[in-house]
Amino acid sequence: MLLDARTTELLVIALTGGFVALAVWTALLWRSQATLRRRLRRLLSEGDGGGLDAIAADLERVDRLNERVDALNSLQRALEMTGQHAIQRVGVVRFNPFTDTGGDQSFAIALLDALGSGLVVSSLHGRADTRIFAKQVRGGRSRHQLSTEEEDAIRQAMTPPQA
Repeated sequence: MLLDARTTELLVIALTGGFVALAVWTALLWRSQATLRRRLRRLLSEGDGGGLDAIAADLERVDRLNERVDALNSLQRALEMTGQHAIQRVGVVRFNPFTDTGGDQSFAIALLDALGSGLVVSSLHGRADTRIFAKQVRGGRSRHQLSTEEEDAIRQAMTPPQA
């Protein structure tokens, strides 16, 4: 079967267009391949970067460091929880409970944790004897009857320090 001139012309134009498109596509692929080769050579080079082996070793080190950071964060949280129950707040009030003796030999001392729990210890010093009392404190309050000095010591301990 013979093709007429118009069909042949269209076929030549289509083939030429396809060839040009194929040439452009090939050029783009060639450029992309060259870029990838250049990057791969840089990655695999044993120069400054150390190549893939060095990168793998660095990644392994980073993983180990992440594990250590996680362990330190866990330890920090545990220490923070433990520290909440350590004595952090102290208030001391010295006073004279008796009008007929001299000096502020008696005292009330509040020893509290971060949450205001602990104890208040009082010492009443007289001529003949000294009496010592201890009372439990929870949240800055006690279920026992507190003296004015004991309340002052607790209030002093609960007051944040001023900068």
